[in-house]
Amino acid sequence: MSDHTAYEVAVRAEAALGEGPTWDPATGRLLWIDILASRVHTYDPATGRRTLRRTDQHVGAAKPRAGGGLVLNLRDGVGLLDPDGTFRWLHREAVPGRRANDAAVAPDGTLWAGTMRYDEATGGGTLSRITGDGTVDTVLDDVTVSNGTGWSPDGRLMYYVDTPTRRIDVFDHDVATGRITGRRPLAEIEEGAGFPDGLTVDADGCVWVALWDGAAVRRYTPAGDLDRVIPLPVPRVTACAFGGAGLSDLYLTTARVGLSAPHPLAGSVLVIPDAGKGLAQPAFTG
Repeated sequence: MSDHTAYEVAVRAEAALGEGPTWDPATGRLLWIDILASRVHTYDPATGRRTLRRTDQHVGAAKPRAGGGLVLNLRDGVGLLDPDGTFRWLHREAVPGRRANDAAVAPDGTLWAGTMRYDEATGGGTLSRITGDGTVDTVLDDVTVSNGTGWSPDGRLMYYVDTPTRRIDVFDHDVATGRITGRRPLAEIEEGAGFPDGLTVDADGCVWVALWDGAAVRRYTPAGDLDRVIPLPVPRVTACAFGGAGLSDLYLTTARVGLSAPHPLAGSVLVIPDAGKGLAQPAFTG
């Protein structure tokens, strides 16, 4: 089952907890973050140019906004960063001992933002749906480590990872209302193969998932069958996203936190050229 497709190093870095790769089609750049260093990075594969912005809090995700700028999933809530660098809170909800984690933008332009406890206490996190005007609906309130979230090409299914469950779950998603129902497992990561972390959905409706402590990225069909395993040199692969001009290159963030003897590439951004065909990701409407 192993697929020895070659990877390349897109950004050599030593991120403590690299996460959240997101392709921004408006700028032709990859966004990615280092949660524990409170940093938002960009990378332009055409020129190699990189930028870095520090945030005042641990940052779980950074996504493009429809009007420019970024929406940030931060320790104490969700904030908006304007193109001129002005910051303001969209929704602030500080909970002691809790921080932001992964987030994704749904087909309707809403932000689905996850949280978790720093101590990873069971059920201490949430998944919330946030509209452009700051309206918040907590859709899951008993999450442990809220991670990968993505939608099928037609928007009618939503895939989701709560990492300690070792599962990729799937919900029915009402495109008109954003309501999710019918939670069920799509696939389960077996013991010894790591834990599911960030995910992305490709144009064929297949789900790619990064494996924390699994040194690989996997692809599952819409039926839940495992059809690709691409080994990687670092154990803690955190998230994946398609990018590049044709959305054919798969970018992967990695982490070095907690590793006693990290691989030299731990914390770097890797890329698998021509891995498949991604879906264009919507921008946040706020």
